[in-house]
Amino acid sequence: MEKIKLPQVTLIALTGIGYRTDETAHALEYSQKGIEFGAVKYIQLGHVTGIDEWSKAIIYDLPKYIETEFCLLVHENGFVVNPDSWRNDWLDYDFIGAPWPLPQDDFSYRDEEGNIVRVGNSVSLRSKKLLDLIATKEWKSYYGNYNEDGFICCHNRKWLESKGCRFAPIEEAKWFSRELEIPENADVDKPFCFHYNKEKTGRNKEFEHLQESLVSWDGK
Repeated sequence: MEKIKLPQVTLIALTGIGYRTDETAHALEYSQKGIEFGAVKYIQLGHVTGIDEWSKAIIYDLPKYIETEFCLLVHENGFVVNPDSWRNDWLDYDFIGAPWPLPQDDFSYRDEEGNIVRVGNSVSLRSKKLLDLIATKEWKSYYGNYNEDGFICCHNRKWLESKGCRFAPIEEAKWFSRELEIPENADVDKPFCFHYNKEKTGRNKEFEHLQESLVSWDGK
């Protein structure tokens, strides 16, 4: 079967030095099973020693490594699992990731105006335009958290939209990736990507099993 060609997309993973090196490298390899990307990059940064430093690096370091129109950010625990589920329409957006559940409090998953945001997640397709724009914003925490996807999709969403950036609606995002089981993705059996579900519940179990076996995967 001929590979899907995405010359405008860089497949990339960014981690700290030595952090789950084998798993991350194999996740990059697995994500290429049915796709030919414009570039593939594995970036390891010495100053990334934890999740907060990683989130900051995604905002300020990631754009430096992207020369294509888009990037697909993957991790050792979130990557492409169904390449044949790819949709070219996703290139109409500047950000698309897995859907988020409805918040259980009065501050999570909300934009600057308090509107509930349903799409985010770090395993995502992002435009170079969005990467360059968000890198101009001052880094700060929100409600005590430093989450790069929240920084982009919630706290600077309205500002990014004012600059012409488009965020995918949940109706599209549910086909792109799955993290949690929510009513909206109940009809999706083959998401393009997945991201680790810490509860290890729902249909992502099959992908989490794949994740655990990546070190021994032979790349075919």
